[in-house]
Amino acid sequence: MPVDDDETLSEILDYETIAVVGCSSTSGKAAHDIPKYLQRHGYRVVPVNPTTDEVLGERAYDSLSDVEEEIDVVDVFRPSDEVAGIVDAALERDDVKAVWTQLGIRDDEAAARAEEAGLLVVQDKCMKVEHRRLKA
Repeated sequence: MPVDDDETLSEILDYETIAVVGCSSTSGKAAHDIPKYLQRHGYRVVPVNPTTDEVLGERAYDSLSDVEEEIDVVDVFRPSDEVAGIVDAALERDDVKAVWTQLGIRDDEAAARAEEAGLLVVQDKCMKVEHRRLKA
């Protein structure tokens, strides 16, 4: 079952490095403004977007497998039908502790695979909203 309790959500929000898949360089888009909020609140944001070189002053990577640093949380801003591939990429790494899909994004099969592999999974929730509610 995906995480839905405040204690575990808070635990995930205590992690420091968030790879944002689908991070946008366009101000005003949720995929830009939410990572910017997270960055302002002390998180290390690692943009994953093959169409740009830099977002929020950080190097943007083409894919999760290209990210050289350790990742705690994979935050997904891509359509639900892309979640399975993103989860597969997260499972190929040995550092990811959680996968978080933003509002309106979910793939129950991919979530089950991630959970079976020992990852925490949050679906269809905004990381900014939950951070404000539990941490700010």
